[in-house]
Amino acid sequence: MQTITPFHIAIPVHNLAECRAFYREVLNCEEGRSSDHWVDFNLFGHQLVIHYKPKTESEGLHHNPVDGHDVPVPHYGVVLPWDTFQSFSRELKEKGVRFIIEPYVRFEGQVGEQATMFFKDPAGNALEFKAFKDMGQLFAK
Repeated sequence: MQTITPFHIAIPVHNLAECRAFYREVLNCEEGRSSDHWVDFNLFGHQLVIHYKPKTESEGLHHNPVDGHDVPVPHYGVVLPWDTFQSFSRELKEKGVRFIIEPYVRFEGQVGEQATMFFKDPAGNALEFKAFKDMGQLFAK
């Protein structure tokens, strides 16, 4: 089996302090290096960096239909082990996270069956966390 290496993603935030608290306290990410313009986080073993960028007028998120839901584009996230997804989604609900798409099982009984959920960080970045009972389905057609 192929060894998975951590990804690195850097995202813009217009409110560094609020997003820093969100990733640390709501998503339970361990904080790494930082400056007055960026903060590194350990997001389930991956390197997420929030970078300050002044807020600008934007066209907002686009949405594409997937399994009867409007999926926000762009979005990012992590594929979690099934049990981790279940406990993480419960923790987010307990913390009052407002979901764009509530946790549910997508493509139930079909190829690619997966648990998924979507929500935004305080800067409006869309996040998706998902899980497969059978990780062999991750790229299945």
